[in-house]
Amino acid sequence: MSTVETVALVKHYDNDVIAVNSIDLHIKEGEFLVLLGPSGSGKTTLLRMIAGLEKVTSGKIYMGGRDVTHLPPRARNLSMVFQSYALYPHMSVFGNIAFPLKAKGLPYQERKKKVEWAASLFGIEQYLQRKPRQLSGGQRQRVALARALVHEPSVFLLDEPLSNLDAQLRASARDEIKQFQRRIATTTIYVTHDQVEAMGMGDRIAVMNHGNMHQIGTPQELYREPADTFVATFLGSPPMNLLNQKECIIGFHPEHFLPKDIIHEESPRFEFPFRVTRVEYLGADRFVYGIVPSESGHTRVISKIPSLVTVPLETDQLYTFAVLKEDMKYFDKKTGKRIDPIPFSMAVFEHAEV
Repeated sequence: MSTVETVALVKHYDNDVIAVNSIDLHIKEGEFLVLLGPSGSGKTTLLRMIAGLEKVTSGKIYMGGRDVTHLPPRARNLSMVFQSYALYPHMSVFGNIAFPLKAKGLPYQERKKKVEWAASLFGIEQYLQRKPRQLSGGQRQRVALARALVHEPSVFLLDEPLSNLDAQLRASARDEIKQFQRRIATTTIYVTHDQVEAMGMGDRIAVMNHGNMHQIGTPQELYREPADTFVATFLGSPPMNLLNQKECIIGFHPEHFLPKDIIHEESPRFEFPFRVTRVEYLGADRFVYGIVPSESGHTRVISKIPSLVTVPLETDQLYTFAVLKEDMKYFDKKTGKRIDPIPFSMAVFEHAEV
C-alpha cells in the first residue's frame, strides 16, 4: 500500500488548453478514491499523470512520500487497467496475466504460482488456457484486473474499466471490484463519468469539471452538502432541483419535495404550487415531474415519492408540495458556490399561475 499526493498539479497542452488546473489531492493508504466528472473534465489526464503516462506541466506527485513526478511508469510500482482492457489477442489468459512478471524476468514456476493466485481472486482459474476472444466481456475484464494485480502494486489505477459492459454486468462488476479492493487493501484511484458507480464504490469522491476540482468528500458529504451547483446537479438520480430566486438559488433533493399533507404539520417548511405533468412508476418509487414558479418564470422540478405513500396525483393538476427548511440548500447566483441560509421572498409562489 502507498499514499498518493498531488501538489498544485497542472497540465497544459500546446494550444493553451488547461486540462488539469492546480489539483491538490491526498489519497490515504488503502483508500478507494473515485475521480468523477463529465467528458473533458480532466479526470483521465490527472490519472495518466499519476501513472507517468502524461508529462506534468507543473506541480508534484508523491507516492509513499517519494517524489515520482518525473519517474517513468515502471519506477512507480503501480498498475493500470484501461477502458479497452488492452489484452494481447494471441496470448492465452495465462500469458496475459503472466506478461508483467515475464517482463521482470521471474522464473516460470514463480510466475505460475502468482498467476494462479491472481486468477483465483477473480474466479477465472478455469479459463487460463483460453484466448481473450473466447471470453465474455466480464471475463476479459477480470483478466485485465488479474494482470494488473499480479505483481502486487502499491497503487491500482482504473480508467472507466466497466464502460464496455452491459448494465446488469456493470452492477455485479462494481460489487466485485469493491469487495476485491477491500480484501487486498491496495490504494486505488478509479475514474468514471457515472455518478452511480462513484456513489456506490468510492470511500471518497473527487468531482472535477473543466480541469478544476469542485469538491472532495465521502458520497454522503457530497450528496448532502454539495459545494456548488455543479456538484448538486451532477450527483443524485434524479439530481437536486434548483430554483432561481431574486436573492439566491435555492436547491432541494427530489426525495425532500413532497405533498404537504404527508409532512408533519408543525415542521418549519416552504410550500410551493406544483403542477404535475407526468408520473413515472418505478417499483419502489414514483417520480413526479412538473413545474413550479421561479424568478425566470417556470422551472421544471422532480419529486421522488415512495410507492408506499398512496397520495393520488393526476397529470395537469395543481398541488401544494413542500420542503422542510432544514433540507433547503442555498447557492450564490453569480458563482454557484454554496452559501449559508439567507431569507428569501416566497412572494413569487403565493399568487403564481402554473
